[in-house]
Amino acid sequence: MKISAHILTVAGNLSFFAALIHIAIIFGGPDWYRFFGAGEAMAQMAEERKMYPVFVTLLIASVLTGWGLYALSGAGVIFRLPLLRTCLVLITAVYCIRGIYGFFIPVFVSNPYVDSLGIGFWVGTSAVCLGIGLLHLMGLKYHWHSMSNKKK
Repeated sequence: MKISAHILTVAGNLSFFAALIHIAIIFGGPDWYRFFGAGEAMAQMAEERKMYPVFVTLLIASVLTGWGLYALSGAGVIFRLPLLRTCLVLITAVYCIRGIYGFFIPVFVSNPYVDSLGIGFWVGTSAVCLGIGLLHLMGLKYHWHSMSNKKK
């Protein structure tokens, strides 16, 4: 089997991994929020045992899990999910746009939240998002016809 057949599977698994990291951050507490670049405000809220960081982080983990499922569905690993092509195009766009714009945010946007995250956060997370987005894009190219609603 060609490597192209596995691209969406790898992309999906990377989304699952990112979701697991977000779950681990919740259990890791304030130091993990700081280490992974969530910002001092999120870390302080976690120290105060406020629920906001937990809800935001769970929401992100849930979205990433859904994205992982769509990638696996596009790869044919699991059953076909509704609006498969549309969702995968949107997921790919979000990953790529976040990956690209994130490199420029610390340069062009100056506000306390953006500044508190630091350049390392923006460059690191942007590279990861862009990489996953490009994997989705390549996977879409190879799997586009197999995701058709038409029976062959």
